Amino acid sequence: MDSLYIVIPAYNEEETIHKVLDQWYPIVEKYDGGGRSRLVVVDDGSRDNTHEILTSYARENPLLVPLTKENGGHGAAILYGYRYSIEHGADYIFQTDSDGQTLPEEFGQFWQRRKAYEMVIGHRKGRQDGASRVFVTKMLRLVIRICFHVTVTDANTPYRLMRSEALDASLELIPESFNLSNVMISVIFAKKQLPVRYIPITFRPRQGGVNSINLKKICKIGRQAVRDFREMNRKLAGAAEKD
Repeated sequence: MDSLYIVIPAYNEEETIHKVLDQWYPIVEKYDGGGRSRLVVVDDGSRDNTHEILTSYARENPLLVPLTKENGGHGAAILYGYRYSIEHGADYIFQTDSDGQTLPEEFGQFWQRRKAYEMVIGHRKGRQDGASRVFVTKMLRLVIRICFHVTVTDANTPYRLMRSEALDASLELIPESFNLSNVMISVIFAKKQLPVRYIPITFRPRQGGVNSINLKKICKIGRQAVRDFREMNRKLAGAAEKD
């Protein structure tokens, strides 16, 4: 039986994290991989009660693995969770976020397709989290096309199921502190022409708490992303030559 590790990064999510745990814990129970599946929540140095809620929940729910690390941002947190999952024998790794925007009810169709694709990823069609976010996604798709010469439907979706071996090979190319980690994973899969399937998903407004990303931060991340993408493009080109 295939094991499933669900990776969820969390930062100052005390308002939503218990509800998110209640939503996703039954998924690892259902797809338990003979008892090997886990829900891995990475507390990225939260300053509220997120960590305390996680440790309390884990005492009654043994498939939950609460991890904590110094604050390093969303990208570093998911990489931390991915590497933990790979090291502990996950067959498949699924990532979503802790703000309640995604629905566990839509996971089954992803799991059903896992054997046919190296990654099954959600397409946030008709997303409900604001026009500015839709604009950023469209601009990101354009920047990726210019920088990497590949087209991705929705590179940064926090709803993706990946085969562990394929993910592990991609992580070798990504620094552990890289900010847009999921974007780069999507790019690497596209550059390698690995089989990827996009499926439309529901993407709701944030279900509580405060969004730490604003327009100023988006612009800063965008400028840094262009610099990072240039460096990663050189790295990918060097890896391709070695192959």
